Amino acid sequence: MQLTFLGAAGEVTGSCYLVETGEVRFLVDCGMFQGGREADRKNRTAFKFDPRTIDFVLLTHAHIDHSGLLPRLGAWGFRGPVYCTEATADLLQVMLKDSAHIQEKETEWRNKSRHRSGSTQELAPLYTVTQAETLLKQLRRVDYDSENAPHPSVRCIFRDAGHILGSSIIELWIKKHSGHKKMVFSGDLGQPGHPVVRDPAFIQQADILLIESTYGNRLHRSMSDTMDELVHAVNDTLIHKGGNVIIPAFTVGRTQDLLFLLIDLYRQGRLGKMDIYVDSPMARAATEITLKHIALLDQEASDALQWMNKNARESQIHFVQDIEESMRLNHIKQGAIIISASGMCDAGRIKHHLKYNLGRSECSILITGFQAERTLGRRLVDGARQVRIFGEDVRVRAAIYTIGGLSAHADQADLINWLSHFKSMPEKIFVVHGEPGNASALAAAIKQQLDWHACIPEYLSVAAL
Repeated sequence: MQLTFLGAAGEVTGSCYLVETGEVRFLVDCGMFQGGREADRKNRTAFKFDPRTIDFVLLTHAHIDHSGLLPRLGAWGFRGPVYCTEATADLLQVMLKDSAHIQEKETEWRNKSRHRSGSTQELAPLYTVTQAETLLKQLRRVDYDSENAPHPSVRCIFRDAGHILGSSIIELWIKKHSGHKKMVFSGDLGQPGHPVVRDPAFIQQADILLIESTYGNRLHRSMSDTMDELVHAVNDTLIHKGGNVIIPAFTVGRTQDLLFLLIDLYRQGRLGKMDIYVDSPMARAATEITLKHIALLDQEASDALQWMNKNARESQIHFVQDIEESMRLNHIKQGAIIISASGMCDAGRIKHHLKYNLGRSECSILITGFQAERTLGRRLVDGARQVRIFGEDVRVRAAIYTIGGLSAHADQADLINWLSHFKSMPEKIFVVHGEPGNASALAAAIKQQLDWHACIPEYLSVAAL
């Protein structure tokens, strides 16, 4: 049996792992690489295998860095089932078609630019909306905590990862000649006590463990301090400086978190009435899916989201759908909170809002999630004074707030605590889904605090199990 690290090894995006035995060949996740031209090259050359030979895919959650290459896998010949939770399947109905739409539109824009430069060679999108719709027919829905058998030699159970709606830790039992090997894929683990979703489930045993390390080198601020920072950023911008608050956010997970928190702070009297614009074509659908799966939320989030749904007029929440309405937001000079995708600022409508607000010192940009290397969001976090958007140089005069305490990822202490619930050390521990420094820091903390040895696999490396 062997395991090949096809993504999220030495970096955060592109999560994809190939498991092979003499009897079965399957993937855990099939995510898109994000961040710069190198990511585009990796996405176009991602499959180091024949997709027609893959028996099935197990999907930890709906985020595009975990699911975003599934339509391309199908377009290249994969015909097997994709197993995921009910909520993940619902979210994918929206997210994969939206991702495909973005691929088509951005390719169209690039081709027009190439034609103006004299090039006659046409680029093709990674995949089309039609290919995404075809792949969606291959989804197979599973319940949390129930055993499934995707192959006679494989059993699996999906556990709640507490990251976003429907996110999972996957436990796998794989039959070998000498018995069974148990593999555990952590997926993306959430923060205990984080608003909206429930806390991650604990696992007690594994022979082979893959654990994420997105924030393996740091501790998040407390939720109390985070709320103080959020209140200050919003009030200072809207009341004292008279500008707009621009929030890049993943449409699934972070957008719902932010709506819950802003509404809850308004209900507490810490924020005044706000004009909140959620500018993402799929945000309303994602929020409706969240309400459909309200049993998966914690009680506070359930109460706040139901209140929001019934009192949208009072809370002044506007879900922006068409492009003309989105363009009109560019003429609003003050008093608006604009939440828009993509979360790393590299695609979608957020780029337009940054173009029109970054150069204004009275405005603020709130970074509330992880920004991968080489993304526009990362350049802003790292203090760039000028960035390039749609081929134009834009000065950065707006205040940049990095509110890390809102992260949907566990920090180092949370990850160590999750590991501490294993009854014994796994035979092999692989630290994945983290930039090199973050992964190294977590591996060192695992050694220091648990006296376990963990290794950090390289991209495209193969481990014999």
